[in-house]
Amino acid sequence: MTLQESIQSLDFFKNLDDKQIEILSDFSFISKYDKNSILFYETDIKNNLLFLVSGLVKIYKYDKFDNEIFLYHIYSNSLISELSSINSSEIYCFSNASFIEDSIVLSVDFLKLQEHFLDNNILVKELMNALLKKTHQLQCLVNRELVFDATAKVAYMLVNDLEMFNSLKRQEVSFMLHIQPETLSRVLKKLNRDDIIEIENQEIIIKDKIALNKIFTGVAI
Repeated sequence: MTLQESIQSLDFFKNLDDKQIEILSDFSFISKYDKNSILFYETDIKNNLLFLVSGLVKIYKYDKFDNEIFLYHIYSNSLISELSSINSSEIYCFSNASFIEDSIVLSVDFLKLQEHFLDNNILVKELMNALLKKTHQLQCLVNRELVFDATAKVAYMLVNDLEMFNSLKRQEVSFMLHIQPETLSRVLKKLNRDDIIEIENQEIIIKDKIALNKIFTGVAI
């Protein structure tokens, strides 16, 4: 995939015309990353806005005992960077990022993006939407860690990320949700008994999505 094809594949830039894409290409580049490689550490400072063209990124931190704390995944066709200000060319990394799959990342010089586009009221709406999406992602993280019990955590992931749930080993899922594997097994068995899900060859099939939604929206089962 060429640079311009990568830009055009991202919804963030879908409203740009050919001339604008050509201008953007002058201060952008794409990089390929292997699975398990590191994109950045939480102490890094970047000058480029990063977009995931294809692949999968894991965002995580470490606690004081050097235990990895999973935060969330970033999927293809998404903004990776966290912005704390649009008045500075420096982009601070507040967590670590590594690749779950072989991936392609688009890097865009943020200062030049401001000069050629944002300052001319181009891509402002797209940037706002991308940042609001990240805010929602952080709200979901707060719910998962501070509000949801184990059953709600599992139900939320099944509703919002069933494909990921089924692609991982149960131990990996329990690690992501910060619950014990035995707890995960117990929750799945209960959901199965209540005819909300079906477990077929270790794959989860949702039978009652409304009931599953109610678990993490405040209505207990």
